[in-house]
Amino acid sequence: MPKQTDAEQRLRDLTLLRRVRDRIDREHAQPLNVEALARDVHMSAGHLSRQFRLAYGEPPYSYLMTRRIERAMALLRKGDLTVTEVCFAVGCQSLGTFSTRFTELVGVPPSVYQSQYANETVGIPTCVAKNVSRPIRNQEAWPPRQT
Repeated sequence: MPKQTDAEQRLRDLTLLRRVRDRIDREHAQPLNVEALARDVHMSAGHLSRQFRLAYGEPPYSYLMTRRIERAMALLRKGDLTVTEVCFAVGCQSLGTFSTRFTELVGVPPSVYQSQYANETVGIPTCVAKNVSRPIRNQEAWPPRQT
C-alpha cells in the first residue's frame, strides 16, 4: 500500500471530521462522548479534538452542546415543556450543566429565555428562525433585552 501524502491525509481527516459533525447533528439528543466519536472514525480522542477544533473552530463537545442548546431554544420558545423536560429532551444529563451552558451561549438562563422570548419567532419561517435565534459560540452572549 503506497504511503499517503500530507494532502491526501488531510482530505481523509476532513472527511472523517465531517462524518463526526454530521453524527453530532443527527444524534445530539443521544448520549455521545468524544471517545466514542473518535473510536468510530479510528482516531484518538485527543487527535479528533485537535483536528475538529482546527476545522470547525471549537472542540466536538462544545459543538455538541451548541447543537443541544439550539434545540433547547426552539423547545423553550414553543413553550409546552418545562426547563427540566427540555434539558433531558435535548440529551443533557445535568440540569445544572445545561443551565450554565445555556446561559453562557444565550445570555440569559433557560427559564428567563422561555418567559421573555417565547413568541420571538412566531410567524417567521423555521429556516429563518433557526438562523435568527442561533446561539453565539465562544461565550459571546448577546445582552438581555431591556423591558
